[in-house]
Amino acid sequence: MAKILVTGGAGYIGSHTCVELLEAGHDVVVLDNLSNSSEESLKRVQALTGKSLKFIQGDIRQQQDLDQAFASHQIDAVIHFAGLKAVGESQQIPLTYFDNNIAGSIQLVQAMERANVFNLVFSSSATVYGEKNPSPYQEDMTLGMPNNNYGYTKLVIEQMLEKTSIADDRWSIALLRYFNPVGAHKSGCIGEDPLGIPNNLMPYLTQVAVGQREKLSIFGNDYPTQDGTCERDFIHVVDLAEAHVLAVENRLTNTGCRAWNIGTGQPISVLQIKNTFEKVNDIVVRAEFSDRRAGDLPSFYANNARAVAELGWTPKHNLEDMLADSWNWQKQNPTGYKA
Repeated sequence: MAKILVTGGAGYIGSHTCVELLEAGHDVVVLDNLSNSSEESLKRVQALTGKSLKFIQGDIRQQQDLDQAFASHQIDAVIHFAGLKAVGESQQIPLTYFDNNIAGSIQLVQAMERANVFNLVFSSSATVYGEKNPSPYQEDMTLGMPNNNYGYTKLVIEQMLEKTSIADDRWSIALLRYFNPVGAHKSGCIGEDPLGIPNNLMPYLTQVAVGQREKLSIFGNDYPTQDGTCERDFIHVVDLAEAHVLAVENRLTNTGCRAWNIGTGQPISVLQIKNTFEKVNDIVVRAEFSDRRAGDLPSFYANNARAVAELGWTPKHNLEDMLADSWNWQKQNPTGYKA
């Protein structure tokens, strides 16, 4: 089994991936600056699995933090989650996003080179397909220009990693392009705990359900979709975490740079999410339609055939599981990891 450095491992997807890595028998070292996460998530990961991991509070932009992590541990591969991810905020403070996401990734890759570690799984996004490509998105499509700075950082990092692997064949890189992660660990012990007002649909919806927020705004009901609301490809975070384990294991025995879509391939509308959430959890969520939001595409979803064929990955959780697990987490943790 391998020793994996997980940057941003205390975050939502990172913490769930740590669970799956530990349960698959890997050793885990987490590097996280806790700017948008809590160390409590890692304590719960260890309690859930009955296994320990190493935690380093550090920043990917600090060379000494990275060098110390690699010097102290015999790292075999890196799963790279660390970065800022709020789409709206990325439009207001682009340089902060370029610094954290792009410059931080450069520092990480340089530190890996110094440590002779060349296996990397990068947490990318379906936003790299841009606005012009038709759904379902396929990995061999020409990538487009994302309509926000967050997506732009993912595109730049992908291209940077691809060029790096072409220049040096020691590199083995996975680009995981994911769609809309939702849900939580079945136990309800770990889940999504955004700082401030949530940017994503699911935590906002569950915070309305738990009484933290007044109502859910559904942006636009006149899109050319089945019910007029936007359609997205929602993927259970545990299925997504399992994809990272399979990807890192794949990279340990392969070289080059390869992209995989991680989604269900099923478009689900915002209204469908709200209605199914109410039905599955026997709760009413106050909601209203409001104007379309700038930059929202009517519909996007994955073709996941490549991940299924090459990684042996299949999503196991359905929509009802996603919504039940999201509510189970929020109900047990009405204020997230904060006591």
